[in-house]
Amino acid sequence: MNARVRLLQVSRLDVPMKEPFGIAGGAQTAAANVMVRAVLSDGTEGWGEGAPMPAFNGETQAGTLSAARRAVGAMRGVQAGAWEAWGPRLRAALPRRACARAAVETALLDAWTRRLGIPLRVLFGGAEDRLVTDITIPIVPPEKAASAARGIRAFGVHTLKIKVGKRVEDDATRVLSALAAAPRSKLMLDANAGYSASDALRLLRLLRAEGVEPELFEQPTAAADLAGLRRVRRAGRVRVAADESADSSAAIGRLAAAGACDVVNIKVMKLGLLGAWDAARAARAAGFSLMIGGLVETRLGMTAAAHLACGLGAFEFADLDTPLFLARDPMRGVPIRRGGVYDLSPVKAGIGVSPRGRR
Repeated sequence: MNARVRLLQVSRLDVPMKEPFGIAGGAQTAAANVMVRAVLSDGTEGWGEGAPMPAFNGETQAGTLSAARRAVGAMRGVQAGAWEAWGPRLRAALPRRACARAAVETALLDAWTRRLGIPLRVLFGGAEDRLVTDITIPIVPPEKAASAARGIRAFGVHTLKIKVGKRVEDDATRVLSALAAAPRSKLMLDANAGYSASDALRLLRLLRAEGVEPELFEQPTAAADLAGLRRVRRAGRVRVAADESADSSAAIGRLAAAGACDVVNIKVMKLGLLGAWDAARAARAAGFSLMIGGLVETRLGMTAAAHLACGLGAFEFADLDTPLFLARDPMRGVPIRRGGVYDLSPVKAGIGVSPRGRR
């Protein structure tokens, strides 16, 4: 049943955004991504995406293109279904290029599961076929946050993930404006490592003074500041999620030893697809709850992440919304339905998403 990789093609994937997407580390005006096409020896195609975000991890489109192209020689001729053999080989070739690994790994496994005639989620266990994403409000002025919150509620989504991590008072105003426009919404905060522990605790005090209780505070402090994460978790009496701090299975072990968080955000673009699979299992073994997240992917990369989360099951939180922020959609296949729903049940093989004009 196996098939070898005959061809890997690497190309740019540039998609403008409707509005700049701002986080604590900076703003992004377009998805400057990378796409990989894999062709197996029997002609089966698969597709993968790498979505570097300099403001998050310092990776760039140029670096991801270069790294993915270096992988072409290493991966040509491998058996697509033998990921336990070629995965370590790819990681050794691209040790600090998670986005490039994600694109190549996803393309190969999309092709392989298409050849087998099974959805990608089945490869990861097939536990579920549906998840519901939150929708993010980036760092924007209060009036734009309120407008975004009204639009999110009109789309049937009741969980707001609001970016913070800049000036505390401005962040509090943004959060309160959004919640006033969409009352009774569930709230998650995401500082993207932008705060000190003291500033994070001050934001919580300001919000609680207005009767606001976040469900989750994601990465309030710097990636290396595990003591700060623990302080926010304990003194702030809030569930804390680690994102930037959870960039490997080993890092997840350190988070557990430090008592630094309650939840780990698993991102394919941070870990690679195979690395995300390993990290999710490590996080569950350490007793953490799970979140599936992303950077600024199109439907191709985001739906691959949804397959991982659904396949493994037990993901409490999902943040797979960035296709909704793109000014055009270069992909066909699984949509994000009203209510933020990813329904993977119709997918018969692979990811179920491909570039427009391809099957």
